[in-house]
Amino acid sequence: MNTEVWLEFVRQNWLILLIALVAVLLVINVVKTMLKWAIAIVIVVALVVYSGVSIDQIQNTVTGVKDEAVAKLQSEALKMLKDESAQATFKKAADGSFTVQTPSLKLEGKPNAKTVEVTYRGVSLGEWERGEQVNALIRAAQSRK
Repeated sequence: MNTEVWLEFVRQNWLILLIALVAVLLVINVVKTMLKWAIAIVIVVALVVYSGVSIDQIQNTVTGVKDEAVAKLQSEALKMLKDESAQATFKKAADGSFTVQTPSLKLEGKPNAKTVEVTYRGVSLGEWERGEQVNALIRAAQSRK
């Protein structure tokens, strides 16, 4: 499982985890029979069940925050497409692939492909469809060759 999820779970539930640890240690030290292991197992199982529900919720939260951050970066990148089109440079490789570079953006693609790989300030934003704004930037960069 993702370590970020576990770290977030521990940060949010450190008090419950501490109480459970103390309870397990007390049970093991005080009770000297088979009952102690049964109680310890019940406490551990309760923690696992509790954490399972919370970890799913945390995973959803982390995913939601990540999606929002990517959406915001994409929004900023689209704004930069317009603002930096005058500074765009176009480089064509021997295999036909091209790179369009601006101060903040980098687009890499192939001539007839429907998508381009977009990098914004060093952060990959994945593959984007070659919509009107992306094609306009590519055309502007080609005309400045």
